[in-house]
Amino acid sequence: MSAKCILIVDDEDDIREVAHASLELIGGWRVLTAAGGEEAVARAVEDRPDAILLDVMMPGVDGPATLAMLRADPATAAIPVVFLTAKVQAADRRRLADIGARGVIAKPFDPMTLASQVSETLDWS
Repeated sequence: MSAKCILIVDDEDDIREVAHASLELIGGWRVLTAAGGEEAVARAVEDRPDAILLDVMMPGVDGPATLAMLRADPATAAIPVVFLTAKVQAADRRRLADIGARGVIAKPFDPMTLASQVSETLDWS
């Protein structure tokens, strides 16, 4: 079985770099990155990742709008999305779940446990 492929979408270079290293080195996954919503949708259509880690607050197309674009395209509609956000109150989690998120991971995250958090959120063994 081939390694899982995950797309990280965040407008902050350092967040993408740390998450990329963490998921590749600790998780053993193939990792793709995008700096914004439109780039994320294009990468998802082209590469069909197994999951997407998506920042909520980004300039231009934000995370919820990106998720709506992904869900509107049959090629990407079924890809599970986990949001990365500093806003982790119960109301925020409910709102994100209501629009189709599989889960929420708090920022800042621990690079040593990010892969296990993603695996647990997505029920990957």
